[in-house]
Amino acid sequence: MNDETVLSVADLTVTIGTRRGAARAVAGVDWSVRAGQTLALVGESGSGKSMSVLAATGLAPRAARVTGDVRLLGTDLAALSAARRRRMRGRHVGFVFQDPMTSLNPVLTVGRQIGEASEVHLGLTRRAARARAIEMLELVGIPSAAERVDAYPHQLSGGMRQRAVIAMALVCEPDLLIADEPTTALDVTTQAQIVELVADLQRRLGTAVVWISHDLGVVAGLADTVAVMYGGRIVEQGVVDAVFAEPAHPYTAALLAARPDPDADATELVTIPGTPPSPLELPDGCAFWPRCPVRGDGRCERELPPLVPVAEGHQVRTFYPRQPTGEDR
Repeated sequence: MNDETVLSVADLTVTIGTRRGAARAVAGVDWSVRAGQTLALVGESGSGKSMSVLAATGLAPRAARVTGDVRLLGTDLAALSAARRRRMRGRHVGFVFQDPMTSLNPVLTVGRQIGEASEVHLGLTRRAARARAIEMLELVGIPSAAERVDAYPHQLSGGMRQRAVIAMALVCEPDLLIADEPTTALDVTTQAQIVELVADLQRRLGTAVVWISHDLGVVAGLADTVAVMYGGRIVEQGVVDAVFAEPAHPYTAALLAARPDPDADATELVTIPGTPPSPLELPDGCAFWPRCPVRGDGRCERELPPLVPVAEGHQVRTFYPRQPTGEDR
């Protein structure tokens, strides 16, 4: 399989001007994803995971100031004009967002919406684009695709709508699929079906995937690598199995402990005390310090810990990493 780096970001920083001042949504983030692999960006709401991807692909809000090096298939996106950036994004990047109804136009058939991208970016005729739409609906597992192609979004179930959005995202056979909380609005059974669908399509098409989620249970079975974000920074990253088996950062450990366990007898869910910091008021030191069960001697409050290796392919941003024990392996 081609292991080319599809998307890479280095020292990505996003600052958004507001009436209350500058909000630092992302601060010095580095990550990359290769063809055929899945990178998971995880963390609580407001951690900067979605904003880092939107900024990397040129979709940050107009009020945002974006700095850093972003390369799509080796091309420096910042060096391109807005028009060329749109064309490259449309041809090489597909997007699947949380609520399919916000991604679909209610007054156009799903076939028309799927086919439009292939007309614009692949130069297909209207008839060929319709045939391509039917092919894509079949690929994502929608039954009676030749009939469903003329359906409007409201005529499909939530799961079918999300499958149609995935078909729309993949119609140009992009090198990268961005999936931003794509299963949150769906029931548990449909969630599992969508996750398996994306994994199956990735195996067949070799697409790189960036999966944004707060659901670590989904990430564990889907991703190859994971980057845990908090306060706009990556606090831990590495191979999924290593990070989940022996989390080195207290925040990662807390997220894993907060996962619902259907086999446990506990009457209450485990929670992380406190709330995430505002991007308007990020501290000089570790943003997790006010909620951290470790804290140490207060050094984390004053100084920003660097991202350092704890094992091969496993990095953490803390002065007091949890030491590997091997007990969870």
